[in-house]
Amino acid sequence: MDEYQTTTARSAGTEPGTPFAQVPVEVMVCVGTARPSVRDMLAMRAESVLPLDRRVEDPVELYVGDRLIARGELEELDGDEAGQLAVRLIEVADNPGEL
Repeated sequence: MDEYQTTTARSAGTEPGTPFAQVPVEVMVCVGTARPSVRDMLAMRAESVLPLDRRVEDPVELYVGDRLIARGELEELDGDEAGQLAVRLIEVADNPGEL
């Protein structure tokens, strides 16, 4: 397959209405990291609090696999979905993994 055919085949699969457009993708949202000692982990019980390295208002990172694809802010939905957690995107990678 020459370069033109390869590029065409790649881009054709991402157009709306193609079968590939309907494939679900799992997005992981990273809200922070904790680094407790083993002693602290062994002492954890229900209602224990594990502090993270971020504040509530800090941006969260969105990953597909191990690729950083965007950053966003956590927010709570209203209306019929009241109480559900969501992410408002504030920065999207042009090339995933390069934010």
